[in-house]
Amino acid sequence: MRRPRFGQGKKRGRGPRVPAATLRKQQAVTADVDQVTGAKIPKSFVFSRGKIPSTLRHLQQDLRKLMLPYTALNLKEKKRNNLKDFLNVAGPLGVTHFLILSNPKSLPHLRLARTPQGPTHTLQIEEYALAADIANSQKRPRCPPGIFKSPPLVVLSGFIGLGEHFKNLVEFFRHMVPAIDPSTVKLATCQRVLLLNYDKEKDVINFRHYSIKLQPVGVSRRIRKLVQNNQVPDLRDLKDVSDYVTKAGYGSESEADDEAATVSLASDIDKLNRASRKSAVRLQEIGPRMTLRLVKVEAGLCSGDVLYPNPVGKEEKTKQEKEGEEEAEDVAEDGSDGEPEDGSEDEMEE
Repeated sequence: MRRPRFGQGKKRGRGPRVPAATLRKQQAVTADVDQVTGAKIPKSFVFSRGKIPSTLRHLQQDLRKLMLPYTALNLKEKKRNNLKDFLNVAGPLGVTHFLILSNPKSLPHLRLARTPQGPTHTLQIEEYALAADIANSQKRPRCPPGIFKSPPLVVLSGFIGLGEHFKNLVEFFRHMVPAIDPSTVKLATCQRVLLLNYDKEKDVINFRHYSIKLQPVGVSRRIRKLVQNNQVPDLRDLKDVSDYVTKAGYGSESEADDEAATVSLASDIDKLNRASRKSAVRLQEIGPRMTLRLVKVEAGLCSGDVLYPNPVGKEEKTKQEKEGEEEAEDVAEDGSDGEPEDGSEDEMEE
C-alpha cells in the first residue's frame, strides 16, 4: 500500500495566515486601549526647548520617570528638532500630551499641551526640588523600581470655584494618566500618587509625588522584617526566640496604628496585607517637587489666541488698535508747532 506524501501544501485545521504588518497594527491598537475600561490610554512626551541648565535636565528625567509607564523614558532630542517634529511622531505613537520645559530669562517654565490642537497651559516654576534632593533629605528613602510599572493616581485639591482656564487645566491633569475603575482595579497596581493642591492665598499649585506603602496594623516592625525578607534573624545575643518578638525594636512601633490612616482592603496584597485585617496607608515623598503658577493659556498647540490672563477678541483688538492710533495722532499734534495747527484747523473748517 502506498503512503500519502506530506508536502508544503495547506495544513488542515488552521485558519488563514495573517501578515506580519497586520499583526503589528493590531498589537499597536490593543496596546493603546485599556483592556478593562476600553478607553484610550493617554501617552506623553517630556522634552525641552532651548538651552536649559543641568538641574532642569535632571528635572526633565524625573518628570519622565513620574509619567511612566506610558511615556518615552529615553527620548532623544536634537538641536535641530522643532515642535513640528515631535508632533509628527506623536500621531503614529498615540501620544496625547506634551510636557515641555524651557528656561527663559525670568524663571523656568513648564508648558502642558494637549495634542494635536491644544490648548496649552504655561506654568512658571517658582521653586523645585529633584528626586535625588528629596531622597538625600530623608533618613530612610523608599523608591523601589517596581512602583513605576503602573501609572500614578492623580489627586486634585482646591480647584473648586475657579475660572474657566483652571477648569481646562484640571481636565488636562485628569486625562494625562489612565482612568481607573474602583470596582475592577487591582490594589497591587496602586503604588504611587500625584497630589496637586491649589493654594488660593498664594495663587500657586503645589506639585507633590508620593509612594504608597501599606503596613498591617498591630504587627511589630521586627515581625514585618522577618516575613518580608524570608531570612532567619540574628539570635546570637538572645536567650530565647520570644525575646526577639517581645523586645522593643528601633523606630516607632505605633506609627501605623493611627485610626485615621487605617483601611480595610478589598483583596489580598501580599503576605502581610490581607483582606481579613486592617492596614495602614503611609505616603512617602519621592519627588520631584514643584511650586507652579499659571501665567498663560493658549487656544492652540503653543500658539493661537491667548485665553489667559487677558483674552482679547478680534473686535476688541481692532478697537484697541484704533484707539492707540488716535492717541498717537493726538500726541503728535500736541507736540507740533503753531503754524501747522492753524493750517489743520482751516482744513477741518473747510
